[in-house]
Amino acid sequence: MITQVTLTTQRLEELPGPPATAGPVGAQVEFLGIVRSEENGRPIAALEYEAYQPMAECEIERLLNELGSAHPCHTVQVLHRLGIVPVGEAAIIVRVLAAHRQEAFSLLARFMDRLKQDVPIWKCKAWTREELARRFHPGPFRPS
Repeated sequence: MITQVTLTTQRLEELPGPPATAGPVGAQVEFLGIVRSEENGRPIAALEYEAYQPMAECEIERLLNELGSAHPCHTVQVLHRLGIVPVGEAAIIVRVLAAHRQEAFSLLARFMDRLKQDVPIWKCKAWTREELARRFHPGPFRPS
């Protein structure tokens, strides 16, 4: 299985062009995880993601290889954002290419579940704009 894992502080627009789909690939499944505007009924301004990048990338690769043995796929691309991710922006994009849709959907669903529990990427909620501003501009907050 071909894997491509990238953690970045840049805004996620989309994955680089899909790999060549000639040959055994018959399904392409993509998932975008977008920051919601509320959590448990409380509005949030953004999420902040932190990771020790080399370890997180290694763990994602390990996880994909483990899942790939049970759910054979051709290619998996993962693009995960680090740093501040405002509401409405993508925090993760995953693309899975496989011979059949069932393998692609199964690997993707299991990957997302395991990513949250196994990979050392931490997220912190910034509940308000003021809290977000204080985190990055210590001192008195002066709303604009």
